[in-house]
Amino acid sequence: MTQPVPQPALPSRPARLTTLPAWKALEAHHQQTVSLHLRELFAADAERGERLSLEAAGLYLDYSKNLVADETLALLLQLARETGVEARRDAMFTGERINTTEDRAVLHTALRAPRGSEVLLDGHDVVPDVHQVLDRMSVFVEQVRARTWLGHTGKPIINVVNIGIGGSDLGPVMACRALEFYSDRQLTLRFVSNVDGSEFVEAVRDLNPEETLFIVSSKTFTTQETMANAQSARAWSLDALKDEAAVARHFVAVSTNADAVQAFGIDAASTFGFWDWVGGRYSLTSAIGLSLMLAVGPQHYFDLLAGFHDMDEHFRTAPLEQNMPVLMALIGLWHTDFLGAQTLAVLPYDHYLSQFPAYLQQLDMESNGKHVTLTGEAVDYQTGPVIWGQPGTNGQHAFYQLIHQGTRLIPCDFIGFIQTLNPLGGPLGHHHDLLMANVFAQTEALAFGKTLEQVLAEGVPGGLAPHRVFEGNRPTNTLLADRLTPRVLGALIALYEHKVFVQGAVWNINSFDQWGVELGKVLAGRIVPELSVRAEPELSHDSSTNALVRRYRAGRGS
Repeated sequence: MTQPVPQPALPSRPARLTTLPAWKALEAHHQQTVSLHLRELFAADAERGERLSLEAAGLYLDYSKNLVADETLALLLQLARETGVEARRDAMFTGERINTTEDRAVLHTALRAPRGSEVLLDGHDVVPDVHQVLDRMSVFVEQVRARTWLGHTGKPIINVVNIGIGGSDLGPVMACRALEFYSDRQLTLRFVSNVDGSEFVEAVRDLNPEETLFIVSSKTFTTQETMANAQSARAWSLDALKDEAAVARHFVAVSTNADAVQAFGIDAASTFGFWDWVGGRYSLTSAIGLSLMLAVGPQHYFDLLAGFHDMDEHFRTAPLEQNMPVLMALIGLWHTDFLGAQTLAVLPYDHYLSQFPAYLQQLDMESNGKHVTLTGEAVDYQTGPVIWGQPGTNGQHAFYQLIHQGTRLIPCDFIGFIQTLNPLGGPLGHHHDLLMANVFAQTEALAFGKTLEQVLAEGVPGGLAPHRVFEGNRPTNTLLADRLTPRVLGALIALYEHKVFVQGAVWNINSFDQWGVELGKVLAGRIVPELSVRAEPELSHDSSTNALVRRYRAGRGS
């Protein structure tokens, strides 16, 4: 048995965040620049747009349209150094147990490490373990895609249903949608996550059980929602196939609980494992990505991993001043903690990235939605923002009014691609030119707005003029890539992963636990038996919950 290797302790934080010199300097700097406008910043620096930009891992970031001066950036970088961001980054990559509340390492970056590289955990190189699972996944995927994996009655599998929730669902759903262009269109792929039975019923309504494979994704194989759906899938399959032996041909598992998987009827050879150093929201590049590999094939999947690794290496090695995740994180922290922004809108101008904002909601809000520091002290500053958004140009006809002329400061990340995967023209011009024109126009309008003088000069009557004024000074990032490929998607996801990490490091919180989701689960477990029509347990909740349970139970009885 491998003996644990002593790990160097992370540098201690000598003082609360809000007492650090850089924090105090940023507070003073904010007071001095509170009336600064992007119009002035650009007027004073003709090269600002080119100067405040950065390229890495196939992505181009323009961060010039943020409310930051050179001094702002310098102070933010000083704050990153005072809070030990570099040391914490190195500790993550070298396998230290930075998830202190669960005593776990955080090594999702090892999931995309190239074959032959080395990542040590307690003296053990985990990279060969990772690639052993990837090789087994590849063999299985090639069989299904070649239609040589046969169901119980001898028919090939042409339908795949992924059953999971949280990271076991959001990542695969997002990535399968994002890479749909590269997918096998002869393979029907669906996802079930919600314990609401309607989702399962609709997912399988038009599928033939003889041709359907279920992937049950649950690390512990005890997740309440996932196992409820898995048992319903098992019953649905056996109702048609009439033989318990059929489970072995129509179910595979992504789990670490071999005994529970075997008891369900799934073969050990059809079980793909992962490790406790893989957090759910960081698990797409583990065996949790099996459904994605089935959709796009092993080669595209390995291209995705390469993109993740490209950004991992950039984050690990680039100086802070030229580090894309670091700069995005620090600018976001400036918005949240000094400018009072409470949300971040993520606005991908690509149909295939429709699920990307939803994916980032879990990544960011589950990671940094914390109210105490690593030492258990209450924070006295804002932590993670609310993440939201939808694809452009749809959002422009829904919520952009609030961003442009509302009373809230809403920073925005715009994401676009220079080349489209689906060229389409028409009498109004090329669709993609029209799409990207809106990206550039929106960021310009949000930054510079339109003054009252400009409105009046256009001949707008004085009484209407205030309604046409745009204050501008709304901060944006713009991310561009040549085209949406598996490699670019990997880099994009890793960019946001590391951005979230940096912000958590500065805030001195644990970005890798999620105790906030536990209480509701525990209470739901108590309430389930109380909902039976025949049950008459004594209700000991608050008066509101008691009344709701009684009303539900009465309605079920009628």
